[in-house]
This record gives sequence, structure tokens and C-alpha cells, in this order.
Amino acid sequence: MSKFVVTAANEAQRAAWLGGTLPEVEKVRPGLWSIPVPIPINPLRYVLVYALELPDGVAIVDAGWNTDEAYDALVAGLAVAGYAITDVRAVLVTHIHPDHYGLAGRVREVSGAWIALHPADARLLRDRYDDDYVETLVEQEKALLVRSGVPQTVLDTLAGASMMIRHMVTMARPDRLVEDGDRLDLRGWDLRAVWTPGHSPGHLCFLSESRRVLFSGDHVLAKITPMVAVHPQSTPNPLADYLEALVAVRKFEVDEVLPAHEYRFKELAERVDYVIGHHEDRLEEIAEVIGAHDGITCWDIATRLTWSRPWESIQPFMRRAANNETLAHLAWLEARGRVRRTPGEANLWHSMQS
Repeated sequence: MSKFVVTAANEAQRAAWLGGTLPEVEKVRPGLWSIPVPIPINPLRYVLVYALELPDGVAIVDAGWNTDEAYDALVAGLAVAGYAITDVRAVLVTHIHPDHYGLAGRVREVSGAWIALHPADARLLRDRYDDDYVETLVEQEKALLVRSGVPQTVLDTLAGASMMIRHMVTMARPDRLVEDGDRLDLRGWDLRAVWTPGHSPGHLCFLSESRRVLFSGDHVLAKITPMVAVHPQSTPNPLADYLEALVAVRKFEVDEVLPAHEYRFKELAERVDYVIGHHEDRLEEIAEVIGAHDGITCWDIATRLTWSRPWESIQPFMRRAANNETLAHLAWLEARGRVRRTPGEANLWHSMQS
């Protein structure tokens, strides 16, 4: 598939991403600001928090990790826009991953802002972030990895790989549950929630038809594709959910896409087409591996796929992500009758042609 390069809405922001630096706080257009909030020890480096001006303060889309560095950056960015953290009236969370949801509770404690989240993600909060329940989630992840054929020598390391980032979250129940199609009560804005599951079960985008912008969270990004994986809290076929949600947003007539990472860009439909094509290519690659290695585990498939770097140099957390992403593609192929699995301690995958 030929590479498609989107047009950056701001070349300086794109240059900062490519150069490994933090972009500037920026007035995107009247009443709308982009605030980069740093993410520690992460190749994404920052999340773009968007501040929407209201008659009595601001609403923000996403919040960042719960670290002092991130909080201070958010406070400083709001100050550039002329606001204090106490002026935040609402936190619209696109999804519950720590770099988006982590600071929401701390912002609410200081400002009294209400937090909005989709019900599908709200249902996952306790098991993911409550200390009394998280061990069960780790054991469920471990069982999934066993069924994937992960070697015993790395099983415990991979199963607990995400525990190191749990402290980046202030546990906060949402004040408002936002469903697909809901209109957000924000004076001066015509925001409509768009449910886009896949990256998380309750991922939300926010569309402003009058301003012709889409706040896309992690659903559609300028250069990379979000992780879509099978895991204990995912739906059974998250890739099918994700591809369907891509088709749903493709029809929106917007001048600009405002993602949570990298940089803002212009061509929504073309970028969606490219991402769909990327997953189609990956599905074919996986089908070819199974055709050449009948009765193979998910883990062994993952080790044979093309990644952005050699398998040997991929860190444990990302190896788990690679395995679970591969499993999501297998679930899609299985649902369409292209592959089948033989259940066992480790499931084995076969081509339907074999």
C-alpha cells in the first residue's frame, strides 16, 4: 500500500513532533486552544489537550497523565490562554487510558469541573484502577497470554507490564455519562459525541459541525495507528468495532482533525482510507503466516509479522501489545470464516483452506 501523508494544519506543530520537541501552546482559532501536556517515558511524548472557551471559563478535551509535570504544563498552558485551572468547567474524556483520563480527577478536585465519559469505559474503571480489583485483571491477562502461547519465561513480566503506569491516574468516577449522538451542554459550542469503539470500548470523538472540526482522540491520528487489541476488558472483536467506527467518522465534512497526539491535520476521509488499508494489509499478512505455518499460536504469529522495529528490540510491554493486536486481527479473520482455532492450553490457528 502506498504511503499517504496528510497535510499538517500547523507546520510548526508537525515540525515539533518530527523533531522530538514539545510544540507551543497555540490558539487554533477563536475560542479554541491546543495545550501540549508531557507524557513521561513514552514515545508519544505528549497529549494535546484542547481548551474550549466558554462564557464562564473553559472546557477541556482530555487532561493528561497524573504527574506534577503534566499538571504544571496544563496549568501553564491554560495561563497562556488567559485562564486558571479553577476556570475549568468540564473535562470531556475521550477514553480511560492514563494519558487522557489520568489528571481528570485532580482537575475536578481543584476546579469543581464535571467529568464526562462514555458508559462502556466507565464500567471498566473499578477493575482497572481500584487496588482491590486490579490483581484479578492481571490474572485474566495472564490467562489470555497463556492461550496465546506466550512462553512461561516471560509470562509474568508481560502480564503485569501495565502496572507501572497505574499511579498516573487519579481514580475519578464520571459525573456525566455521554452516549453516541449526545449534545454536550457547553454554551457557545455545538459539540456532538461520536462513539468510536476499538481503541477502547467507550472511545469518544467530539464533532463541531458549525466549526467543521473533529476532536478525534486516539481514533484517527496523523501518522501512527492506535492500538486495537483483544484484552480482558475489550469486546470480543475490537477490530471490527474499530473499522466500523472509522467508516462512521469518514463521512464528516470537516476542515481539520484535532487528534490527541502528533499534530493536527486536514484530510479526514483520506486518512481513514489509509488506516483501513493498513489493517487490510495486516490481515492478509497474518493469513499468509497461518497458511505457511498451520497450527501456529498467536504469539508465534506475532513474532513473524512486520513491526516498526525488529522483534528482538521490542520492549516487554510493547510485545504484549503486539500479541494482543495480533489476536484482534485473528478474531476478525475467525469471525469471517477465514481462519479457525483449535482450543487448548495454547490455542492453535489454522487456515480454512488447510
